[in-house]
Amino acid sequence: MSTQLQALPYRHVLTVPAEPSAVRLARETAQQALVEWGIGLRHPTVDPALLIVSELVTNSVRHAAALSPQVTVIYAAGADCLAFAVHDRHPYQPPLYGSDTGTGTGGLATVMELVLGLGGTAVVRADADGQGKSIWITLPL
Repeated sequence: MSTQLQALPYRHVLTVPAEPSAVRLARETAQQALVEWGIGLRHPTVDPALLIVSELVTNSVRHAAALSPQVTVIYAAGADCLAFAVHDRHPYQPPLYGSDTGTGTGGLATVMELVLGLGGTAVVRADADGQGKSIWITLPL
C-alpha cells in the first residue's frame, strides 16, 4: 500500500444524523462510490470493507449519539488502496490494538480482525479540540 492518503484521487463525504438508518445509508453510499470509482463489488476487499464501515457507523450511533448528533463518513480510494474514516464528536477514543482486540467480541474486535486479516491499518485520530475523533481504516486493493 504505497499510496499516501492525501494522494488518493477519489473521495466522497457523507454526513448523516446519528440514528440507526445511518448504517444502511453509509453502506449503500460506499457501494455507489466504489462502483463509480471502478472498483467492482466482487473485489475480495469490498465485502469486508462494507462490514467495517457498517460496524464503525453502528458504534458511533450506539455510543456517541448523545454527544454527537451527526456521523460523518469519508470514503477515499486509489489504484492500490481503499480508505475510509468514521467521525463523531464524542471524546472517547477506543483502543484499537488493546488486549481486548484479540479476545473481545462485537463490533470493534470484528473490525480489527478484518483489517489485520486484509493487511490493512487502523488508527484513531482525535479532533484538534479533543472533543471528537475519527477512526481511519486503510485497506490494500
